[in-house]
Amino acid sequence: MSSLVRVLRNRALLTLMLGHFTNDMFAGVLTILLPGAKDRFDLSNAAVGLIALAYTAAASLSQPLFGHLTDRYNRRWFASAVLVWGAGFSAAYGFAPSYGAFLLLAGLAGIGSGAYHPLGAANAAGITDDRHKNTAMSLYTVGGTTGYALGPLVGVALLWLFGARGTWVLAVPGVLAAALLGTQMRHVERARKARAAAAGARTTSDRPQWSALVRIMGVVMLRSWVFLSVLQFVPIWYDDLGYGRDLYGPLVTTIILAGVIGTLAGGALADRLGQRVVVVGSLVLTIPWLLLFAGWPGLVAFFTGLLFGASCDASLSVTLVAAQRMLPGRTGVASGVILGLGFVTGGIGVPVTGRMADAIGIAPALMLLSVLCALGALLALTIPAAAGLAAGGPAVPSPAVESARGGGDPRPAPSGRG
Repeated sequence: MSSLVRVLRNRALLTLMLGHFTNDMFAGVLTILLPGAKDRFDLSNAAVGLIALAYTAAASLSQPLFGHLTDRYNRRWFASAVLVWGAGFSAAYGFAPSYGAFLLLAGLAGIGSGAYHPLGAANAAGITDDRHKNTAMSLYTVGGTTGYALGPLVGVALLWLFGARGTWVLAVPGVLAAALLGTQMRHVERARKARAAAAGARTTSDRPQWSALVRIMGVVMLRSWVFLSVLQFVPIWYDDLGYGRDLYGPLVTTIILAGVIGTLAGGALADRLGQRVVVVGSLVLTIPWLLLFAGWPGLVAFFTGLLFGASCDASLSVTLVAAQRMLPGRTGVASGVILGLGFVTGGIGVPVTGRMADAIGIAPALMLLSVLCALGALLALTIPAAAGLAAGGPAVPSPAVESARGGGDPRPAPSGRG
């Protein structure tokens, strides 16, 4: 708890979190606009799917590139510019004159999202001392998840109030968040320069650990495969069982919100117990809750689904911090690889789950996903602690990091891990 309180004093981090919230909210709004685009341009389901693919592919596959650019050319105005870019193209959705134009706007907006993720994650890491980094990154990650979850509600409100062209309103939160970021980025830049100046003191143990990064990306892929498969097939499964949307809709929401709670808890526990304990332990704990969730449908699934979501997503931000530690001085690249490629490759596994569901049924297919949790836990155990999957950090944070707290308590934290 003390770790969370200290992180919440960091106004620069909270502003980056707001930017993450705003950036991912645009993605959530797009999902609500797709049915209207289908009617407006007389599209097939496949054509509608291409719109979602254009956004997702541009956002995900571009992240390692933008991570590299962040590490080499980061400037204090980049984050604000990226938010304005994404807000501008998202605001133009309602004015697209054709399907091709809508497709192009989705791709360009996706590029803005892809640019912000490694940029925001790298800057968030740069203004947080290592003792509280897992907590800080969990809070930062939850900002994006919350924005994505609320995006559909924002989209519904805009369509109801203003019609299809109401997307212009999206420019307002984008510009406001960009302006707030502009006021805090000087603290971020100061902290980043302080860390760059200290880079000359790194030992050989601080060399990039690419092999370990590949393995942690494998852990992320397996975890994402499990979580996304459950979210994708629960509505279909419960519809087949005869339940209505009034049950399986809130059930999916419960799992997502439980993931938010798990992310926050996992980050705080990692700062105290160590990253390896949280990553391995959360994946192991996911197994019984997944088996109970898949084997015992009905109202009890709100309880088992809550525990499944919390345990499965507990390592979400922890793996991001671990990846950043594996590539010293390349936090942008590490963030892009995990946030972009890691989650995309996990999503590729969802159709495999669908094939299994066609062959043996949805419930048995979801149960078999527990094997992936076990494989992820075993893979995490092979990652050397020296490569980044460890706990703790420097005993005393740098003055630059403290200054980024924007008026918070300037005294160093106690020497413990909390």
